[in-house]
Formats: sequence, structure tokens, C-alpha cells
Amino acid sequence: MANKATTARAARTVRHRRLRKKVAGSGERPRIAVYRSLHHIYVQIVDDERGHTVAHASSLEPELRTQTQGKNKSEVAELVGRKIAERAVEAGIKLAVFDRGGYKYHGRVRALAEAARKGGLLF
Repeated sequence: MANKATTARAARTVRHRRLRKKVAGSGERPRIAVYRSLHHIYVQIVDDERGHTVAHASSLEPELRTQTQGKNKSEVAELVGRKIAERAVEAGIKLAVFDRGGYKYHGRVRALAEAARKGGLLF
């Protein structure tokens, strides 16, 4: 049990490493990487073969900050999901793989993923 985590943050890191062994983005099917902090959520579309970020969105962007007033975190994540889907379609991306970043697939992560799917991304 060398990988036993002592904190919740360390446990997430272990889960993320395990997940990244299986999930990699390519030019045809880039990776959608999610990071969530206590107050904000960030997402980027990454081509791992080239090492480039194709598109990104976060709850800190000025155009989204005006829309997030009075909304809960899941609703904000939904807005970010719609924005990343819009930017992905503009960049010509339809297919992707979802990297949940070691977080459980519920709450904000799930809201972001479902909004991205509604916006036109397939994963």
C-alpha cells in the first residue's frame, strides 16, 4: 500500500494519475481536462501529442463573471461547459475524451460535462 493517500487532496492526485495512464488526447480526439478549486472551475481542451491547449474556459473570465452573479457552483459549471463546447466547435473539434481530473463524476464536474455534450461535443 505504497500509494495510500493521507489527505483528500492526495487521494485525488492518486486517482488522477491512475486515470491519466488510460486517458490521452490526440489531434483527432483531444482531452477535456477539468480542474475545480473551492470557488472556481477551469476546463481546457488539450492535444497531448503536440502538447498544445486548443481551447480553454473558466469561471474567472470577465464575460462569464457577469452571468454568474447569484448562481450556485453547479450552474456556473454549466455555463463554463457551454462556453468550452462553443469554443471547441469553433476550433473544429467534435470528438474528445473526458479527463475528470481525479474528481468524482457528480456535482460541478457532471454539470460541466453534460453542458458540453449539449453544446455539441461527443465524449
